[in-house]
Amino acid sequence: MTSAAAGSRTVHARAPGKINVFFKVGSLLEDGYHDVASAYQAVSLYEDVYATAADDFSVTFGGPIDTSGLLTDGSNLAIKAARMLARKTGFRGGVALRIDKNVPIAGGMGGGSADAAATLLACDALWRTEVPREELLALAARLGSDVPFALVGGTAIGTGRGDQLSPALAKGTFQWVLALAEFGMSTPDVYSELDRHRARHARDIFPASPQPTVDTNVLQALRAGDAQMLAEVLHNDLQAPALHLAPGLGAVLELGEENGALAGIISGSGPTVAFLAPDLDGALELQIALSAARLNVLRVTGPVHGARLLQEH
Repeated sequence: MTSAAAGSRTVHARAPGKINVFFKVGSLLEDGYHDVASAYQAVSLYEDVYATAADDFSVTFGGPIDTSGLLTDGSNLAIKAARMLARKTGFRGGVALRIDKNVPIAGGMGGGSADAAATLLACDALWRTEVPREELLALAARLGSDVPFALVGGTAIGTGRGDQLSPALAKGTFQWVLALAEFGMSTPDVYSELDRHRARHARDIFPASPQPTVDTNVLQALRAGDAQMLAEVLHNDLQAPALHLAPGLGAVLELGEENGALAGIISGSGPTVAFLAPDLDGALELQIALSAARLNVLRVTGPVHGARLLQEH
């Protein structure tokens, strides 16, 4: 099929950002990577991708976030996703992508992964390539460890590189308040700092397992829909290295916990700080208190569905 056959429709797909409510990093492997064990929760902060038929591949950005530093060439994850789908299906046209970004850039919430997941769905619909769901998930895993979860959404356990997903039972709705930083953090830098942190404290901390697992207490808290239980087991191995690289995040964590958060955690590789609130009223009070302290905050809920198609234009 060529781009002419796809017509000039625009397809709109939306995918969520995520919070890692639990994140354990295995020991450094010989290939330079780490296996991880993660409990992901998709939250109500979305990336919107609009795909229109074109002869080549391009991406532009809109939305409330400063996107001036984002690359729009072939290294962009959304472009990679579109090209990969075209190669897989033998599609000979291209796509013009417009992405309205709401998830912080380099914020540890999987915004780029959400872009890639929504792009796969949008292009598949635009080009009418009808790739089976399992094959879309396999493509997603090749694009990056968080991309399959952005497709699936909800609550899930990720192992291996984070891309081997199994759904987790979760009841009810969790209320989160996010404190957004005015800077991003490089995931590889945070992992490197973790390796240095472990080397520095080798005598004081248990050596990391090559194949970490998610604490069963986390699964129980999610299954019960109990915010207090979940607050007690929030964990992120990348938090200590992120705080070492950006010490100011420590004061943000303290401020949230002083103002009614059950617990705070750095999401993924940072620097977004996610606070778990006891209920909606608690989340609103926390949002007001952190805003008064001149922090950029958002209130979100989880879990929410993964990437899905919205209306065509």
